[in-house]
Amino acid sequence: MPVPLGSFESLRSPQASGGATVTARARIRVQDARRLLLGLPNVVEGRSYGMPSFLLNGRFLARFRDDDTVLVLQLATIAEREVLMQLEPQAFFFTEHYRHYPAVLIRLAEVPRSLLADVVTASWGHVGALPPARRPKPAPAGKRPRRASRRPR
Repeated sequence: MPVPLGSFESLRSPQASGGATVTARARIRVQDARRLLLGLPNVVEGRSYGMPSFLLNGRFLARFRDDDTVLVLQLATIAEREVLMQLEPQAFFFTEHYRHYPAVLIRLAEVPRSLLADVVTASWGHVGALPPARRPKPAPAGKRPRRASRRPR
């Protein structure tokens, strides 16, 4: 069952909570993140916008970037990204490219392992609830797709 993002409040960092950290900081390796993603039902490796990605029912879920040191993860809303960035600012961030897109960038060397698992699982629940991606119908053999005419008929 997906974990709602509001439940991440209990995993606050020592800076935010004033106490000891609940989760240990162990560097997450790319193969550990891959194993986490591919261990979720219906997640497969594929391509999205020409980049190697992790897909769920044909929809983008995640991909690596920056020499595999950062994971790009689809979220339900931009507000969720804001919560995550407040929770662990050294681990969660975004670039201008993602400003208006509900995704978060995650520094694998900085994110607590249990928090990454919770965030990925919540994202998987959101993307899995969406209808499967539609694939374009292939054109019949020997025929080119019709283009809209610019001339009035």
